[in-house]
Amino acid sequence: MMRQDHLITATQLSRDDIETVLDRARAVADDPAAYADRHAGRVLALCFFEPSTRTRMSFDSAAKRLGMNTIDMGDVDSSSVSKGESLSDTVRVIEGYADAIVLRHPSEGAATLAGERVDVPVVNAGDGAGQHPSQTLLDLHTIREDHGLDDLTIGIMGDLKYGRTVHSLAAALTEFDANQHFISPESLRLPRSVRFDLHETGAQIREHEEIEPVLDELDVLYVTRIQKERFPDENEYHRVAGEYRIDAETLEAADDDLTVMHPLPRVDEIAPDVDEADHARYFQQAHNGVPVRMALLDTLLENANPDGDEGTGVDR
Repeated sequence: MMRQDHLITATQLSRDDIETVLDRARAVADDPAAYADRHAGRVLALCFFEPSTRTRMSFDSAAKRLGMNTIDMGDVDSSSVSKGESLSDTVRVIEGYADAIVLRHPSEGAATLAGERVDVPVVNAGDGAGQHPSQTLLDLHTIREDHGLDDLTIGIMGDLKYGRTVHSLAAALTEFDANQHFISPESLRLPRSVRFDLHETGAQIREHEEIEPVLDELDVLYVTRIQKERFPDENEYHRVAGEYRIDAETLEAADDDLTVMHPLPRVDEIAPDVDEADHARYFQQAHNGVPVRMALLDTLLENANPDGDEGTGVDR
């Protein structure tokens, strides 16, 4: 059973932790009514210091489907952050209003700091180019429903340097029997620290600059956007943008059972003609965010309140 106070990084999750959440996500998807009002009276705080569509809305939807209320910090420019309030002070204040906090922040390590300052569960919804572990859980759920998570060959293509979804997914896959192929331009290879951590676990990884030599070996192709907002040098971005793109013609060489995934949003790295292909799973992947995040919130709140006490969100 998963026993965690916060979800900050995918590296904290064991195989048992992952399977606990994914098994519950499957149960939620099969019978969502059984989880309705499970956490009535509790409040989830959405604290997003960066733009978000899927993560923010799916957490909001997940909480409400569990019977929770949500409060939203809103735009950073209209909050006390614009007056110079520290992240530490912000989360300590919000802790008094909510039973759990979902935090997205542009700085790596922000979620770790938040988790050290508060007693309610904190979920890292993305910290700069660091980690995005709840995305990883829904990615793993999507993969498991198609292929299982053992005896798996996956290709991860695009921005591997700044892609936090990549860093989290690669770490989590080391808990399973998975061969990982990383496809990117030289300038966007996995950071050295991430490669070191993967090698330390004994993970089976290979790096490539082209997709074609490995495409027909893959069970899953996980495509990522070249993230302009993460590039300190805009000239570097323009040199590589659009270089890694797949379309229906590309996939003619793929296995019939290949699953194509993308954490979204996409720009032009997956052509629209892939959308109707049997390979495409990225919209279902996004939809899976609701049952997976329902399962995650349910598990974290269950751990935080083992006696089933009703949350109040006040007087903490």
